[in-house]
Amino acid sequence: MIIKDIGNIPAEFDVIVAGSGLGGLTAANVLARQGHRVLLAEQHFQLGGLATYFRRGRHIFDVALHGFPIGMQKTLRKYWSREMADQIIRVKSIRFNNPQFSVETTFTAEDFTEILVREFKLERDTVNAFYSELAAMNFYDANPMRNRELFDKYFPGRNDVVRLLMEPITYANGSTLAEEAITYGIVFSNFMSKGCYTFAGGTDRMLKMMEEELTRNGVTIATRATLEKIIINDKRVAGAVINGRGFKCRAVLSNGNLLTTVNRYAGREHFSDDFLAQTDQVRLNTSSCQVYLGLKAGETIDYIGDLLFTSDHPVYDPEAILEHFGGSRTYSVYYPEIRPGSDDYTIVASMNARYEDWAGYTPSEYTAAKERLIDDTLNALEKYIPGIRAKIDYAEAATPLTFQRYTLHGNGSSFGTKFEGLKVSMALSEEVGGLFHAGSVGIIMSGWLGAANYGVITAHNVDKYLS
Repeated sequence: MIIKDIGNIPAEFDVIVAGSGLGGLTAANVLARQGHRVLLAEQHFQLGGLATYFRRGRHIFDVALHGFPIGMQKTLRKYWSREMADQIIRVKSIRFNNPQFSVETTFTAEDFTEILVREFKLERDTVNAFYSELAAMNFYDANPMRNRELFDKYFPGRNDVVRLLMEPITYANGSTLAEEAITYGIVFSNFMSKGCYTFAGGTDRMLKMMEEELTRNGVTIATRATLEKIIINDKRVAGAVINGRGFKCRAVLSNGNLLTTVNRYAGREHFSDDFLAQTDQVRLNTSSCQVYLGLKAGETIDYIGDLLFTSDHPVYDPEAILEHFGGSRTYSVYYPEIRPGSDDYTIVASMNARYEDWAGYTPSEYTAAKERLIDDTLNALEKYIPGIRAKIDYAEAATPLTFQRYTLHGNGSSFGTKFEGLKVSMALSEEVGGLFHAGSVGIIMSGWLGAANYGVITAHNVDKYLS
């Protein structure tokens, strides 16, 4: 059960989890199973962070890109419930369409290999060697290789191959060719096994099942509960202030933005100069825009793929993907079978974006820019769904400012921080006893599977501290 008034809950817990993204949700569940008294405090009115949804009339829109590796099934089974794991279903196909190629794949290792060999004329041994190097990557290793070096090693001069291999990861977590290769390798290896999956019933059903499981395990869940300050005495967490009320606790696990956690919630005065110097080098990742489209009752569309990666840019270029009103989009198509019993079709178009491109508008300019975003998306979608304008009864746009408003992430960052943030995130408790973080850091922790698993890792560290 979700509590909407924190005035009537106990004033002391073992641990407070601030933020209910998939990392925070999973950490709270693991800690409760371990016997700890847990308060899960979420500043928004519903759970999920960026892995959430919203309703508009008859439509339910999933915010997060729907697609994750098979590993999510194991994570849900082990740290949530078998019932939830059983809701993981494989999407039928993923399509790529751009000036360099047009392919459709199940995103399994076997199918993807055949495409690389048959369509892109690569040697099978080269493809297998590439996979093997990615599979051996470990984020504990200090591997200085960059993505550009990785692709030059195996596919020199083949921008088309790089586009096929890299572009979906760029859309998913903001990676570029200048990033550490490990940030690509781990994510790609997770996906490149048994295909791409989604949650039957949609994000709304998943979050409802998570709420029920958290309640069964004794977690106190509070929404509209904003963390204002972490109370630190003698280099140890002593409590937290939420909505102006003080709570005692021995540990705080922040599922919020890493830089906000250090600089605002905890306060820079509690950290060493060396740690602050590292923190100040951490870069926020980029943000996103989304356009949500709902079809009229009774309207249908032909199957065009579950995920559709599209671009009109002539070559793969991560900077072009970030262009303001650019021509690169990912469409997540939600057919009725994704929500059994529903006859609703919805489409979510996602575009990587820069916060600064949206932050300088006047209110009227901002409204006009959002309308242009919708209009451009509908124009582009006509290629795949002719007559789409006549089929929809709802259209809405979200921008980096939207994500900043609802998640409190700095610059509306959809993907947390760049890779250097991971070291800072993991070292928080070495600076302040009882202070932990589980969020979208280091790029490799982006996405549903990475976020949930980082919550598990951090929960075990919290348990060790409390024990």
